[in-house]
Amino acid sequence: MPVFSVTVKWGKEKYVLDLDTSEPVEDFKALLMSHTGVVPDRQKLILKGSILKDSWDSLKGLKQGAIIQLMGSATALPEAPVEKTLFEEDMSEQQRASQLKIPAGLENLGNTCYMSATVQCLRTIPELQHALSVYSNPSMNQSTVIVKELKNLVHTLQNSSESVKPMLFLNSVFSAFPRFAEVSEHGGFVQQDANEFWVELVQCIQQELIRTGKTKSFVDEFFRLNFAQSLKCVESAEEPVTSQEDKAYQLSCFIDSNVKHLFTGLKNKLKENLEKHSSVLDRNAVYEKTSLISRLPAYLSIQLIRFEYKKAKAVNAKILKDVKFTPSLDVFELCSPELQSKLIPMRERFKAEEERQDEERKQAQLKGEPLKKDRKINKEPFSFADDEGSNNSGMYELQAVLTHKGRASSSGHYVAWVKETADRWIMFDDDKISYVTLDKIKELSGGGDWHTAYVLLYGPRILEVEEAPKVESMQE
Repeated sequence: MPVFSVTVKWGKEKYVLDLDTSEPVEDFKALLMSHTGVVPDRQKLILKGSILKDSWDSLKGLKQGAIIQLMGSATALPEAPVEKTLFEEDMSEQQRASQLKIPAGLENLGNTCYMSATVQCLRTIPELQHALSVYSNPSMNQSTVIVKELKNLVHTLQNSSESVKPMLFLNSVFSAFPRFAEVSEHGGFVQQDANEFWVELVQCIQQELIRTGKTKSFVDEFFRLNFAQSLKCVESAEEPVTSQEDKAYQLSCFIDSNVKHLFTGLKNKLKENLEKHSSVLDRNAVYEKTSLISRLPAYLSIQLIRFEYKKAKAVNAKILKDVKFTPSLDVFELCSPELQSKLIPMRERFKAEEERQDEERKQAQLKGEPLKKDRKINKEPFSFADDEGSNNSGMYELQAVLTHKGRASSSGHYVAWVKETADRWIMFDDDKISYVTLDKIKELSGGGDWHTAYVLLYGPRILEVEEAPKVESMQE
């Protein structure tokens, strides 16, 4: 194939180069990089409207003396490190933990994984960490002692690079809730249900933790769901529909043969039938109970109902069915019309920002330039101004997963999986810490004896917008 002498124009610069069409396109791009500093992935070569792709055939009108336009920005070469690189295999244990920022795990004191997994999940909530750090109460009642020891434990975990023994916290739990201290016939602690412990611990926090200057408890601010409920008698058209308000601190996903996705299970739970006495019919009748969420918390915990009691074997047997969950969750459809109308403004802001970013990416691609990274970003509030600790968009991001591995709630093993970045998660298997990708988290949906999601913790999706440049006023 022929060799052409071509002129490559890059901004104000011009380069006369030999283009050998018998060589791969990558070779010519490498030659251009040596002249311009533009890496091949950022090079966009245009000749009379045609763009060079993987072969020379895509560049129409290529001939002797052709003028090719190069688009793309150069990148500076990395500077040599000031200090000598220290490789991981040459580090001491202390250096490795410090440099790699390995978080601390919790030692298993004998079937205490349910406790470890719960604590690791809950401490992903930054507002809870701060509220605990300033908590002070001279009282010595059982809930106070538990929250004090939780405060000390979280503080130790945050400032340690080695595994922590949670003996004092565990003793406070055993003192307040003796059932968690049950001992088996072999002398060790009996395995407990992690969600039961989760609920008890949150209730203790609710009783004790009230932030400075606030009247509501931390849990009522950041965990509380409100529901608008209606009750309709299916068997009597004459009986009026009744309405009531209710609240909860966790959503439940019931699993049956039709539930293949978390959202389906959540939606099904909000409409159910029950039997109660009808004053109109003067007998028991079937009622349809419909619930719609009227207040969303910043942090949404969801229990997948994985265990059902088998009377024949006297055991809480596990439902192994695969139920998919997603890294992002939108519960707008589960909300009351009144709440939906309040959520719309922030949702529209999210949409506008996504469209702006899409257009920015499109323009950068057309110009062959990288996206700007040195920009100031503002994080918008995720709560309504008059309801701190609420969620003002209905959109959430998964930040922790508590899993169970085994066939019954009274046996098996619990593990916490905590989000560090979008594709980097930490697996807290008691005091054993490892890193996994998001793909591994998606495998926790069930369907076998592998770790299966039991409790999901979603945090608020936060709108990040570019800070508007300051305009200085002109003075005459």
